[in-house]
Amino acid sequence: MRLTVIGTGYVGAVHAACMAETGHEVLGVDTDVERIAQLAAGRPPFYEPGLGAMLQRTVDSGRLRFSTSLPEAAAFADTHFLCVGTPQRPDSGAADLRHVEAVVQELTPYLRHERSLLVGKSTVPVGTSDRLAPRLRGAADLAWNPEFLREGCAVQDTLRPERIVAGVRTPRAEARLRKIYAPLTAAGAPFIVTDPATAELVKLASNSFLATKISFINAMAEICDATGADVLTLARAMGADSRVGPRFLSPGLGFGGSCLPKDIRAFTARAEELGLAESVAFLRQVDEINTRQRRRTVGLAERLAGGTLADRSVAVLGAAFKPHSDDVRDSPALAVAEEARRRGAQVRVHDPEALDNARTAHPGLQFVLDVVKACEQADVVLHLTEWPQYRDLDPAALAAVVRTPAIVDARHTLDPAVWRAAGWTLCAPGRPRLG
Repeated sequence: MRLTVIGTGYVGAVHAACMAETGHEVLGVDTDVERIAQLAAGRPPFYEPGLGAMLQRTVDSGRLRFSTSLPEAAAFADTHFLCVGTPQRPDSGAADLRHVEAVVQELTPYLRHERSLLVGKSTVPVGTSDRLAPRLRGAADLAWNPEFLREGCAVQDTLRPERIVAGVRTPRAEARLRKIYAPLTAAGAPFIVTDPATAELVKLASNSFLATKISFINAMAEICDATGADVLTLARAMGADSRVGPRFLSPGLGFGGSCLPKDIRAFTARAEELGLAESVAFLRQVDEINTRQRRRTVGLAERLAGGTLADRSVAVLGAAFKPHSDDVRDSPALAVAEEARRRGAQVRVHDPEALDNARTAHPGLQFVLDVVKACEQADVVLHLTEWPQYRDLDPAALAAVVRTPAIVDARHTLDPAVWRAAGWTLCAPGRPRLG
């Protein structure tokens, strides 16, 4: 089948490449000329494991190409996936739908196929599809098919999804989406059919639940710090209960990135618009608990540095909000690094993939390409993004270059026994006996 993917940011680029990989002819469309040229050359504009090879392969095959023209998109196919961003509005927690609305307005006059289908993949507040459908003026059907990508695992999540949710109004839209996703459902992916409002709600409800689970275990880490209990053992024991489960029950620095923080705020804002503020009031506390982990980590760093970060040298391991990504949007690691700098520390940051983005977003910090160089003469080291490279560091070799062998393991992936045997003082949130 022929498909267009409108919006070639993270979600759009992954979706376009993966749909071409499954055999469809795909045209990716964007107004960003530089990005389109990069994608057309087979080079993704961001780091995502496995995407580069797939993008190059599908471009070379001719199944995937790119354009800046909406008229060309309308002429190319009768199914159009809408993958533009919905960032948080600067004046509130609500989602900014300008890009979604602009595509609907600008594409509609060019739609000529009698069976045109516009499929929203962007994360939007519940009710958006109902509001947008009349603007298509009968030129196309409108369905919602949310994405559930995890950065660092996006290719796998697209080609082997845990579920495909199709929010449709007509049997024809359902049949079209079933045909598009037939290669994935044939491999066992569940296909869940519902109405557009429920499909919109699934993404925000899922992310809000995951954020709640992360903040819950971090709240337990605070209690463990106050009582001498161990949060890792607590999480393991809780996760053994099949009703709870271990996934996302990982204490540490908390969540960041472009999805969870934005989505829980947008969900809260939409519920308040519907007069249901009390139903999601707990999400504001979830957000606050998450933000508090950053301040608590800086507090641990101050403790290890002798009570102050003023005039101290701090090495930060990690800039991306999560490993296997170069995304630094709302990065907890960089928030901690900036706060340490504000408290008077000289901060050097290392990351395997995200330094260029981090340098652009945080020009006041110092960035170092070599992890050992970042740690030279450090009074305290902060492990803030759980890259496997950091787990594999030699603590004895690193102890030889720092001024003081003291480290905060805010991600709980370092072996305390190994580091302490090498002479390090290691602290971790929710594990007070380590310090």
